[in-house]
Amino acid sequence: MDISARISAMETLGRFISQYQDERPDEDLKKINSYFLEGFHHTIVEAGTYNNWFTKDNVEHALQQWSEALSRNNLEAWVNRYPSAYFVTDSPKTIAIIMAGNIPLVGFHDFISVLITGNKVLAKPSTDDDKLLPFLAQILVAIDKRFADFINLATGQIKEFDAVIATGSDNSSRYFEHYFGKYPHVIRKNRTSVAVINGNETEDVLHKLGEDVFRYFGLGCRNVSKIYVPTGYDINKVFKAFYNFSHVIENKKYGNNYDYNRAIYMMEKHDFLENGFVIIKDSESLHAPAAVVYKEEYDHVDNLNTTFEAISSQLQCIVSEDDNVKNRIASGEAQKPKPWDYADKVDTIEFIGKL
Repeated sequence: MDISARISAMETLGRFISQYQDERPDEDLKKINSYFLEGFHHTIVEAGTYNNWFTKDNVEHALQQWSEALSRNNLEAWVNRYPSAYFVTDSPKTIAIIMAGNIPLVGFHDFISVLITGNKVLAKPSTDDDKLLPFLAQILVAIDKRFADFINLATGQIKEFDAVIATGSDNSSRYFEHYFGKYPHVIRKNRTSVAVINGNETEDVLHKLGEDVFRYFGLGCRNVSKIYVPTGYDINKVFKAFYNFSHVIENKKYGNNYDYNRAIYMMEKHDFLENGFVIIKDSESLHAPAAVVYKEEYDHVDNLNTTFEAISSQLQCIVSEDDNVKNRIASGEAQKPKPWDYADKVDTIEFIGKL
């Protein structure tokens, strides 16, 4: 299967995914829809039943982002960044993928990265997210049956592979290093994202920042867990703009985290602000627990840039409207990655292409 066939198949998969919110199915996909469209809607519901963090809204958001990412323009732009030799494989290698399950389809990028390079996937989905990806894998095989020889979803111990891509926490990374260190590998650890406010943001911009904070209940590495504000900044502006996200407290798991952290901070007599659905607390730490956003004041952007450079291994995204903030992305864009936006900033295609 050449690269053009792989791109066409993935573009078709993107079109199929987009149908979840369309009133009328894509007529060009009539045959595939007859087998899979009804099951697709069922799988979206099933994913939330087995993992209460995977609300219908969040699953559909993830699907929307993937349907857009898998456009022909995006796929071709992605592939064209690399030498053609990365996508011509006479002897495909088997890449084991150990997937996380913190947000819907978080392992899907690794999955398509291996396949688009013409290599074989040996994937082990997280038990927290083992409904969506297997279903999409079935559809991809239905679109082009040649993928059947390139996709293996493992349920037990994985073996017989050439390289490993594993995603987890700082703790699990030590386990991964122990078991997979002898193979070529990419092992991802904890990362988070931050935002820099300069005080000139409109309410609309701050509302978009709320999307970066609350989407997926703040559980992803692209979620903003800490906000840097100018000295003396009125944080109530942020609270006001975040009000439209108050529905997150209705999720039982999120609500339990909110209540727990609030109780701990009160018992330990910490200073913090709350509004019934999120806690904002001053801290020099980066990784805030669920339902909490850390805040830290700064005096000059240049100092922040120096700080971010020093802790770059812990950061995924820096969200800001200030052009003086290096490597920034705009508010509201953190959960809209393109195919070439890599987790932990490790270029997966380059890793695979150089094996």
